[in-house]
Amino acid sequence: MPSDHGAIVEARSSVQETQFTAIPDEAVETSSGGNHAPNLDTAGTHLESNGHVDYGVGNLPHPIYGTANDTPNHGTATTTHATASPRALSPDLLRGLLMVLQAVDHCSVSQGAWRHGVALESEGDGTIVNKWNDPVPWTARMLTHLCAPGFMFLLGMGIVYFGRSRSKLGWSAGQMAKHFAVRAFVLFAVNELFFTLPFGRGKILILNIILLALGVNYLLAGLIWLAVNASEKALSTLLESSYASSDDDIEEPLLQDETTHSSTKSVSAWAVRCSWHIHNGILLALTIITIAWNHWLSPHHGHCPLASLPGYTGPTQPKSTSLGPWFDFWFLIVQYPLVISPFPPLAWLSPAILGLLYARIVLSRQWKAYTINASNALVGVLLMLLFVLTRLLHFGNLSENCLRMSEQLASPQRNQYLASFRSFFYITKYPPSFSYVVFTMSLNFLLLAVFGALPEKVARRIPMLLTFGQSALFFYVVHLMLYSGFGALVKGWFGHELGYTDPMNGKPAVGTAGKPAVMWVTWLVGLVILWPLCRWYGRFKSTKGVNSVWRFF
Repeated sequence: MPSDHGAIVEARSSVQETQFTAIPDEAVETSSGGNHAPNLDTAGTHLESNGHVDYGVGNLPHPIYGTANDTPNHGTATTTHATASPRALSPDLLRGLLMVLQAVDHCSVSQGAWRHGVALESEGDGTIVNKWNDPVPWTARMLTHLCAPGFMFLLGMGIVYFGRSRSKLGWSAGQMAKHFAVRAFVLFAVNELFFTLPFGRGKILILNIILLALGVNYLLAGLIWLAVNASEKALSTLLESSYASSDDDIEEPLLQDETTHSSTKSVSAWAVRCSWHIHNGILLALTIITIAWNHWLSPHHGHCPLASLPGYTGPTQPKSTSLGPWFDFWFLIVQYPLVISPFPPLAWLSPAILGLLYARIVLSRQWKAYTINASNALVGVLLMLLFVLTRLLHFGNLSENCLRMSEQLASPQRNQYLASFRSFFYITKYPPSFSYVVFTMSLNFLLLAVFGALPEKVARRIPMLLTFGQSALFFYVVHLMLYSGFGALVKGWFGHELGYTDPMNGKPAVGTAGKPAVMWVTWLVGLVILWPLCRWYGRFKSTKGVNSVWRFF
């Protein structure tokens, strides 16, 4: 191994691994003797005293952003150690906030506090919407829209952190692929054990509320990262050799001086940079393609029938493709006798690939903290401007001609998204539209910028967020069971018939609607209970080995 990479391989780094919302805390062994970084609970970033964010890669001679180092150190280089430094906490804080917001959604659903959505109808592709939800549930639902794409984005980031750290330990691509597959299977098993079995009650084989989608996308994004890794190295080698072959007719001097060596290094750096930029472009294209196919595969291209009368509430047909139920399962919302899946796995792949791209850029060098924060804010603003264009220019939406509120009916020739404030922000989640992704990721990037700008002492004093963000899958499993239990209790004490049919069981819906204090108190009590449980679990998993299944939670 070249000596200028020695410190990189032997530097101690923490690991950010994401599956679902969780990024297990895995300490990475150093090449000098298997030391573990203490108490690493998820984000693999460090903030140096000079204001630079250190992601464990050191100072690279040229920007190899997402490339794993596949030449392990065998002890020949001089042993050095990076001093442990304070962690950059913004990914943990964002993940923790998303968990808290998600708890609002699940708590309200479990006790029937209000209809699930910004409108009384589903936020589905091509679904006609006639009436808005009340202001409080509308606001809560808009905030919880950030969760699913945020989790997928963090999942993609974590794959790059994991792959970089494991490659430094000498893991092969095959070992990493096996790890991705095992983790995906664990997510599927958790989904079946904790959700399909108790909620399906033997009548459903698969109930995919998000874990299955996260498992599939963890595996796919991991394999994409490995493929990019391999092809990036191959392309840089090809570019370098092509350049060298073009100079074969130039007579080399008998004595190689320092200038000649410098020129060779310059060509090598150029090849690496060129390959890196090309592969970043490929990832960006994949990010766009994997959200665009939600529009391409829409049975009605995201448009509601113009011929339908005002007040029409029936389903917009067709609801499936002509390619069969197996194909539809991966891309569309499906509800079969044995399978219910509102989160089609491939419909949610785009934010995960965006996470791969983002992590490759962040891991390029020791960025100054304000550069990272300013860049996150800039990306957030640009994405929000792109969202505004989707409203003005009618592209990237799966809800064209679908808003049939009083404000639209009063001015049928007007742009439906400009008829009111709530109309402007109506976005389709099932499956996610392009406008949904750019809007939610805009806010997620802005939150990363805000959290990143906080002084470390302030960030660590924010109640609960770090704890929840560092044991997120554990939180997810426990909070669903906890709020389901609370929901049964409060509906028994405060519940009443709501005047509509429960879509899950076809019976009259019962809930606590009209008593918002009950929902908010239940939500807060649940968080207070979950806080010490997650702290305990964080301590428990920190005692386990780096490859323990408990780290997956």
